[in-house]
Amino acid sequence: MMLRRHAIKTAALWSAGFSPWQFGLATPGQTFYPQVKPRRLVFPRDHGAHPAYRTEWWYLTGWLGQGPSAIGFQLTFFRSRTQHAIENPSRLAPQQLLFAHAALAVAKQDVFLHANRAGRLGGTTLRAETQDTNLQFEDWHLRRVQRGAAEIYEGRFVGDGFGMTFEASTQQPVILRGQEGLSQKGPHADQASFYYSRAPLRVNASVQLGKQSQLLEGKAWLDHEWSSQLLMQGAVGWDWLGINLLDGGTLMAFQIRNAKSEPLHAHVDARDLQGRPAKGWSGLKWQKRGSWRSKSLIEYPIPMGLVVGNQSFQLVPLMLAQEVDARSSTGGFYWEGAVSLMQEERLLGHGYLELTGYGAPLRI
Repeated sequence: MMLRRHAIKTAALWSAGFSPWQFGLATPGQTFYPQVKPRRLVFPRDHGAHPAYRTEWWYLTGWLGQGPSAIGFQLTFFRSRTQHAIENPSRLAPQQLLFAHAALAVAKQDVFLHANRAGRLGGTTLRAETQDTNLQFEDWHLRRVQRGAAEIYEGRFVGDGFGMTFEASTQQPVILRGQEGLSQKGPHADQASFYYSRAPLRVNASVQLGKQSQLLEGKAWLDHEWSSQLLMQGAVGWDWLGINLLDGGTLMAFQIRNAKSEPLHAHVDARDLQGRPAKGWSGLKWQKRGSWRSKSLIEYPIPMGLVVGNQSFQLVPLMLAQEVDARSSTGGFYWEGAVSLMQEERLLGHGYLELTGYGAPLRI
């Protein structure tokens, strides 16, 4: 039933003259969407949606439990603005689209469960409010609430035989990426996004697997990013990493790649326990240390290594099979999975790795 509903919604998008696969690169000189320019981010307003921009996402990932019983999870809401004019009278001409992805990686059972949705933004069951984080896709949601000094992200998602309800809290300020929240994704000024993170987040969750449910604790990471152009000419995708370190710090890194898997643009942002820039991570390089072929026949560079100076690190996946099939929503396949950051036998932290554009160039 769920797959059929997604197929119907995707067909409706096609009939509107707009495909969820057609979010490609902005053409030179395009003025339909506003350009990302330096400005001070203002909260709580900038926790909310920015509907004028081309694309936006709220991306929450985390680890629950420990050792062989660990569970990785992710919940992502994507908002996309089409090029249909606001004054277009057609009911089949959506100005805003909403997509949602969710997944559980259950180490003990070696099973990866995921679901995704697609639809027009609007009404009472699909919404992305502008004044604060308040996202809803039918019975899925993610919203931010203030409780004293703590900020709480409440969320819920359900799929075929699985589900999760959670609260993720923090008393830490936002982590502004790049230059005060303006994150460059290439050499030109318009190749940028507004980007901030909330990490680490403390999580309490109720996880449902089949008819069984369990209460678990863990740590999570939230990214919120919006832009009108993320990928430069020649780019096919990116590798992104977010790790909550065991010492209380955080590590974020990404590289944007071309078709030969060569880096076109890269950035690393490491923070200590107090959220201050941490030393020792500048010059980080990504290194392929193996390959894994998925059911979609796409080869991913897993396990992945990181090199900083004469130090080597390894990203060890909770399980190999963490590929997301998003053909019924944002389109295509990508690998998005729970990983541990290791230095030889030493565990440094847990987080998530995202690998896009390996099977085909990424379309946003």
